[in-house]
Amino acid sequence: MDAFLSSTLLVALGEIGDKTQLLSLALVVRYRKPWPILAGVIVATLVNHGISVWFGDWLAGAIPTHWLRWILGLSFIALGLWMLIPDKDEEVGDKYRFGPFLTSLVLFFIAEIGDKTQVATVALAVRFQEFWPVLLGTTTGMIAANLPVIWVAHRLASERFEVWAHRISAALFIAFGVWALI
Repeated sequence: MDAFLSSTLLVALGEIGDKTQLLSLALVVRYRKPWPILAGVIVATLVNHGISVWFGDWLAGAIPTHWLRWILGLSFIALGLWMLIPDKDEEVGDKYRFGPFLTSLVLFFIAEIGDKTQVATVALAVRFQEFWPVLLGTTTGMIAANLPVIWVAHRLASERFEVWAHRISAALFIAFGVWALI
């Protein structure tokens, strides 16, 4: 239970203001279909974090225990510092080539590659060495961070909202930038 709760909390907090939240917002504003977008987010997270947990479990078995404590401790410190650096806004694109589910799945999977939460998932897997609790915890944390964004964006979606969403996103990035510099 400790692995699940720790994983959920760490990822949910780490996702606040992350580029994947902005991606969720952009997808809902574009497609106005929250359920397929949420499903795409869940599947992408399960696959991406599943690979990450597997890799973390492998690392835990491949690295000597006395080194593991140091690597893990320094990894968490590095993640804490990395979270201070604001993410860059990424464009969803103008073409409606695929539907909301497939677009969400592919974009979310790609956005998570090398992201803070993927690195945190590997570190959590090394720390707890419990595949399912870590995978389900990190996925629950991702949903906890993105579901409110998807729900609010769906409720308020309109062309006017899209303009304001972009302005608010820009303001948040500027605020995070200033905050990171202070």
